[in-house]
This record gives sequence, structure tokens and C-alpha cells, in this order.
Amino acid sequence: MIARDDDLPEIAPARPAWLMTLADLALLLVAFFVFMQANQLDGGTLARGIRAGFGGADTGADVPPAPMPVAASALDGFAPGSAEVPAPVAPLVGWATEALRDPRATLAVTGMVDGTTTDVDAATQSPALLAADRARSVASVLIAHGIDPRRIALTAAGHPGRRSVSVTTGFAGNRQSVAAPVAAPPAAHTRT
Repeated sequence: MIARDDDLPEIAPARPAWLMTLADLALLLVAFFVFMQANQLDGGTLARGIRAGFGGADTGADVPPAPMPVAASALDGFAPGSAEVPAPVAPLVGWATEALRDPRATLAVTGMVDGTTTDVDAATQSPALLAADRARSVASVLIAHGIDPRRIALTAAGHPGRRSVSVTTGFAGNRQSVAAPVAAPPAAHTRT
């Protein structure tokens, strides 16, 4: 036997439709006021409040988030215990120049060591210092070839890897342009 629509009992809704609509509107109104209130705070205060709400430690400083890595390149061939940049550097410089065409991109230059007892800084016997020196050496080469130093961050890998420097480009946010150097005001014209 086939059931027809008029054979089924009518089910009454648990709540009237107007009550659900009113609850939806009230929720939207509360969300609107929350966003209006949040708009009055500066970003640092809002970030600290959210961090505190989730139990994070407040350092008191507004630390920008690390850029999200997008692409990577590397410079291999460092001699053990040396931070002298191996040749050739042209491919890395070309890659970095191309990667930084987007004004929102930044470079993270990370020095690495291989973890052996010979791949350490000669003066201090510290692998971390050698890794930092390698990153600094490569950053110096990039800056010498026209890369803006404000768009480079240096780091040193804390674990053994290989004798190289990794260069990653990352998306640093919705920044539309890098702050350009302030131009000197035009000289006043005087009659002589």
C-alpha cells in the first residue's frame, strides 16, 4: 500500500518560525556590536587579548607573525667550519630578486651546519654561531646585489642538517608596498 500525503500525521514544529527568526536576528545584532567594539581596538591590543584568552603568555611586545613560506632555494657547498660564500651566487640572487617582485614577500635566510665536530665556528666551537655567520654572509651578498635589507630576516637552524644556507620567500601579509626611503625635500630656489 502506498502512503499518500494526507495519510501522514501533521507534525507540529518544536518552536514557532518567528522565534527562530528572532534568535537569528539577535545573534547577528550581537555579532555586529562585537565587531564594532573590536574595530575600536588597535591590532596589538586585540592580539594580546586573544592570546590571553587562549592561555598564551603576554610578552608585552607585538611580535609580527612569521611569514608563511611560499618557495625556497638554497646555496650549498660551504667548506666545513667556513662561512665563506661558495660561488656561484647568480642563480640565488636572480631567484631572490624575482621572488621579491611582490611587495608583500620577504626572505628568510637560514644558515645550517652538518652537525659534525669539524663544522663549528673556529673561535668558539659553536655550530650555532657558524650557522648564523653563514646566513649573514649570504644576506650580505643579497644586499650587495640590490635586495632591500628590510625584507630579509636571518635565522640559524637549531638542528644538524647540511652545510648550506636555505632562503625561503614568504607571504608577510596584506602589506601593499614596502616603505620607501623618504626623499629629501626639494631645495629652495634663490635668485642670485
